Formats: sequence, structure tokens, C-alpha cells
Amino acid sequence: MLPTSQQRRKIFYILFALTNVFTAGCRPAPGAVKPGIEITQVPPKGEGSSDKLEPIAGRIRGRGAGRRVVLFALSGVWWVQPLAEQPFTAIQADYSWKAVTHPGTTYAALLVDSRYSPPMTMKALPETGGPILAETIVAGASAPPPKVLQFSGYQWEVRRTGSDHGGNDNLFSPENAWTDTQGALHLRVSKQKNNWVSAEVKLTRSLGYGSYRFVVRDSSHLEPASVFAVFTWDDAGPAREMDIEVSRWGEPEDKSAQFVIQPYVVPANTVRFEAPPGVLTYWMNWGQGRVAFRSVRGAGPGARVDEAHAVAEHVFTSGVPSAGSEKIHMNVYVYNNRRHPLQHEFEVVVEKFEFLP
Repeated sequence: MLPTSQQRRKIFYILFALTNVFTAGCRPAPGAVKPGIEITQVPPKGEGSSDKLEPIAGRIRGRGAGRRVVLFALSGVWWVQPLAEQPFTAIQADYSWKAVTHPGTTYAALLVDSRYSPPMTMKALPETGGPILAETIVAGASAPPPKVLQFSGYQWEVRRTGSDHGGNDNLFSPENAWTDTQGALHLRVSKQKNNWVSAEVKLTRSLGYGSYRFVVRDSSHLEPASVFAVFTWDDAGPAREMDIEVSRWGEPEDKSAQFVIQPYVVPANTVRFEAPPGVLTYWMNWGQGRVAFRSVRGAGPGARVDEAHAVAEHVFTSGVPSAGSEKIHMNVYVYNNRRHPLQHEFEVVVEKFEFLP
């Protein structure tokens, strides 16, 4: 006998209910989303440099206890980012992450669990599996053309990438470097939202051994956490860094300036002095195995160097770098001193630069 219409309806509801039960049993449990990771803000492609930092950001899929992001940049080999002692990037509540990275030709982001211990460098990235939950690899983006200034007869490239000068991540803006109608170079630290934004320029070519002269307007107004620096830096090899720095490094009682050859941790490599108010001229005379620094009051090639006008001078003959592909840089930035943090924006004006081979 065929079931009645009422019986058929009962059978339909029973089968419908059973179907829902079986379907629900096949659905993944909450939080069991397949892990994944993507890079949403791709840094520009660039040569590896310890002096440059680019922002990088992305998102993950799937949350779990102990999950973190590990970043790598390819420059010859894969380097963990941003630092070997800071290899993990935290994941935010909305599944996003953001960090900074040194430049490379290619970038990789790994989603890992608490078992993963990243090496400083790798020849090849690990495959997904075990503590590596997901990974993504992207080529560096095309970098925008740099802003170039004309100052004292030379071309200077204006920095836009960040750095870790001063013990913290410093942002840089091309808008904070310019020349005025008299041809003087202005370098400014400004406040944008909650961040200090710095300025830096570098020569577009290397000049090598010779005499470098910088005429700088009064810098006695700088707060203890302010930094103005003139230095050599080689992106292509050893840093070859030598510095003229005006800063008290956040300590009001310290002297305001120094001559340095790196590494500064060697006591004999740093000579500190007090830079007086007024216009000062700084020289760096660099030759094979020798560099002589000098500072005097006044401006111009004929600035007097007698005892009344002399400020400081020192000759280094040990640890002096040889010439390579270094370029002259000038910058202003903020030193991270928590006891005496920077309070106000500031500006340094360089009237003239001169080089004699």
C-alpha cells in the first residue's frame, strides 16, 4: 500500500533533517580555515642594504595559538627581516600584519607556528609543512624615480626609505629636503601624526680621496635628541663610514659634536667636542690610511684657522677606510632617548659644499 500524503510529508522531514545532520558533520570546525598568507604592500625592488628599510604588510588566513609571520628578503641569499634578533612579526586581531624590511629583489612571508626557529640566512626557502603553515613569494615592486636636488654644483638624491638610525625606525620624506633661492640646503625633521619624519640627501656619485668642506649655519638650537650628520657610506661593499655628527645623543650634559671613524665602539675612533653658536665650517681631508677632521668658526674657503677661530681638529691614522663606492650623505633625524625625547621639529641649513681632489 502506498504511504498517505501525511506519511510522505513525515518521511520528507526526516530525510531533510538527516541530510542537515550529515552536512553539518562534514563542515570544518570553527577556526579550522586552511592557513594562508599574502603580501598586500609590496616593497620596491632594491639592492641589499643595512641602511634602508621599506614598509611591508599583508594578511593571513586561519588563526591558531603561537602563529607568527617570518619575513625574508632575497639579496644573494634569503635574509630574515628586519633583524636576526627580531625575526618574528606579530599578527593583529583583524588578521593583518605589518613590518619593515631591508631591500631585496624578492620578498617572502611565512606563516609559522611556535616550533619554527628562523635562521639569519638561507640559500633556499623551506617548503610548506611541519612548522611552516603557509608561505608566499613576490617580486619587488618597481621603485619610483628618486627626487634629485642641485646643491653647490652637485646632484643629490633625496631619501624616501626608512632606516634604523638612532636606535629606532626613522621615517624619511623627500618633502623635508629642499634648496632655497640663495642655494642653501635645508634638512628638516617634522611631526606627521604621531611620527617624527626625517630628511637625508646623498651625492649621486662617489668622489673618493680628497678634501670635503661643509659650511653649516648655527646648530646650537638643536635639542639633545636631535642629530645632524655628514658621513660617507658605501652601499656596494663595506660601509666605509666616517662621520661629522652634531648631537648630544639625548644627554643635555654631553658635548654637542664629534668626529668618528667606524666602528665608534672603539674608544680611539671617536673625538667629541663642543660646537659653539654661529656659522661653522667643517673639513674632512681624506687620503690613503689617513683622515683629518677640522672645524672652525666662520664660512668660506678663507675661514680663519687661528686659535681664536679654531673649534676642533683630529687626525685618524688607524682604521681609516680605503676609497671604494662610498658617497657623501647629509641627514637629520631623531635619536631614541626615552629620558630626554625630542619635543619640537627642527631644521639644519647647509650653506655650501665643496670638494677638492
